[in-house]
Amino acid sequence: MTAPPPASRDFADLVDQHQAELHAHCYRMLGSVHDADDAVQETLLRAWRGAAGLRDERSARSWLYAIATNVCLTELRRRNRRVLPHDFGPAAPEHTPPGAPIAESAWLEPYPAESIGLPAGRTAPEASYEQREGVELAFVAALQHLAASQRAVLILREVMGFNAQEVATMLDTSVASVNSGLQRARAAVRDRVPPRSQQATLRALGDRGLADLVDRYVAAWEQCDVGAFTALLVQDATFAMPPLSTWYTPRETIATWAREYPLSGTWRWRTVLTQANAQPALAFYAWDDPAGAYLPFALNVLSLRDGLVSDVTAFIVRSTAADEPEAYVMFPRQPMDGRRLAGTFERFGLPAELH
Repeated sequence: MTAPPPASRDFADLVDQHQAELHAHCYRMLGSVHDADDAVQETLLRAWRGAAGLRDERSARSWLYAIATNVCLTELRRRNRRVLPHDFGPAAPEHTPPGAPIAESAWLEPYPAESIGLPAGRTAPEASYEQREGVELAFVAALQHLAASQRAVLILREVMGFNAQEVATMLDTSVASVNSGLQRARAAVRDRVPPRSQQATLRALGDRGLADLVDRYVAAWEQCDVGAFTALLVQDATFAMPPLSTWYTPRETIATWAREYPLSGTWRWRTVLTQANAQPALAFYAWDDPAGAYLPFALNVLSLRDGLVSDVTAFIVRSTAADEPEAYVMFPRQPMDGRRLAGTFERFGLPAELH
């Protein structure tokens, strides 16, 4: 086989070095793993066409991120932002059953940071956020509330560690505009994220503390023990289930919902521990009589605070084709949705069924 020309080797090295971070960058901008896949593909295509212009490593990196950012900005002009149910409407009153789902395009998607290969630490000394802090669910959800240009500025400056002049060049604007946009974006994000990141919380809890918490959480669900489950929640905990817009808070309302629906004894559950958005996550499987197995139901991303669970976001993978709202009260009886299944259980390397 003929060796590739130097420019090809340089380009392949550049892609290998930055592809995981680049994918995470596009996910932060777009809030969707599927959209990030497409954005990275388009970025690399455009970059390949201009690869002959590669110079030193620093300018090559900023050039690559400029392309990716502008690909994402173009996509954002064509669609609405993605959110979590907490941002879509108020919490459901006590005794409210799960409601009908909302269109798929409305929701933020979970992120497989581990399988993508996103490294730990900061991309540069100038970055304010660790790379994995930058894909935590609350942080990415907060980003979606920013104007697209502010979102780009915050990510490029605070997560990717580019300086103001570099960002101004990438976005074809002034340094003053970058600095002004950064100040507004910082304030908006600060108001929407917890004061302590999940990465800091997990380090403080330690591996043993996390394992104990997860073991008790799993046992509560597998035994349909409402009391044990809600004892693991902070008082102001939330529980959300996209694509359903219905969500519950505080702990007492979550307990009522759990007792009347998922932990009523109607369903049998099994779980597999994984990670999503650089946070602990549990893949939930519901028993299916015809299949004679536990089948995928939802990927539950856990957020923690003070040694307890503060928020659960359960990304359900069953079909939303049913017209009647009552179908979603019995959601585990709905067939699988292939796209959501591929984007969660398959993308995260989870088993297709459990026995």
